[in-house]
Amino acid sequence: MSDKPLVMVLNGPNLNLLGTREPDIYGTETLDDIAGRLEDEARELGVAVDLRQSNHEGHLVDWLHEAASVEARAVILNAAAYTHTSVALRDAVAAISVPVIEVHLSNPHARERFRHRSHISPVARGVIAGLGAEGYSLALRAAATL
Repeated sequence: MSDKPLVMVLNGPNLNLLGTREPDIYGTETLDDIAGRLEDEARELGVAVDLRQSNHEGHLVDWLHEAASVEARAVILNAAAYTHTSVALRDAVAAISVPVIEVHLSNPHARERFRHRSHISPVARGVIAGLGAEGYSLALRAAATL
């Protein structure tokens, strides 16, 4: 394990399809592209990143609990569709003392009405939305300073 502060980057359902899934909304970068860029940026910022993706809500809950147990500096969370549906993820974020930064590639408020409500935002430290993959970089810079 690294002696650098850890920032966990957790990604929810369908984000494994980035690069091919609705590129007009989500862009053409893959999750691997984003991970590679974040690893480079993390080295410059003096932190370590652990990037994970799951299509299963329970995995994300477990990883949030793990972030607390390993004393991560912060979590960057793109809960994807679970943002709008998961009280379990909301409760997991609220239950840990690790700051969580919510990230969305698109701007949910500029999309369908059902995407306008986030269960995560009220318990997140901050929210970055609508800036594409750059949102992850901005969140990592913020996380490195927390």
